[in-house]
Amino acid sequence: MTTPIPDHPSLARVKAAHGDRHLRATEFRGQVALVVEPEDAHEILRFLRDDPECDYALLADVTGADYLDYPAATPGRFAVIWVLRSLTHNTLLLVKSYLDPSLDTEGIEADPALEVDSVCDLWEGAEWREREVFDMYGIRFRNHPDLRRILLWRDFPAHPLRKDYPLRGRGERENYAVVDRDDA
Repeated sequence: MTTPIPDHPSLARVKAAHGDRHLRATEFRGQVALVVEPEDAHEILRFLRDDPECDYALLADVTGADYLDYPAATPGRFAVIWVLRSLTHNTLLLVKSYLDPSLDTEGIEADPALEVDSVCDLWEGAEWREREVFDMYGIRFRNHPDLRRILLWRDFPAHPLRKDYPLRGRGERENYAVVDRDDA
């Protein structure tokens, strides 16, 4: 049984312009996702922004996902997801790139396989969103103007939205002094 191709106006445009690339489309609960290779993501995102028939001028979000122990097979453990909105055509499109770690480490060591090009040159609003994905998942963005932690302190030893991070943490809260109203 073959899965039907989702009906979305931008998919045909992307396929016509980038038919030589490995592209895949999925649909879940009415949301269409275009799955692209990490090395092709920046070029395809630029096309989606600049093509007048697509016109995705608004980058609504950049987020990540960890598919560790996910019940269905995925092309990689992590995904970077760009949520695009075209206000002129009233369309929404998710663009996903899957990444697989090459290092078996939970720390903050940079994994060269967990890297994708930054889209800050396409949408300035991507800067803080990419920093959050880096902080929480450890996915690095090439050519980001200021890639550093945004939610946790610089020397925090891990990335807490990874599914292998313990739910209770690793003791990082035990050393804080309790501050009550009288101390303020």
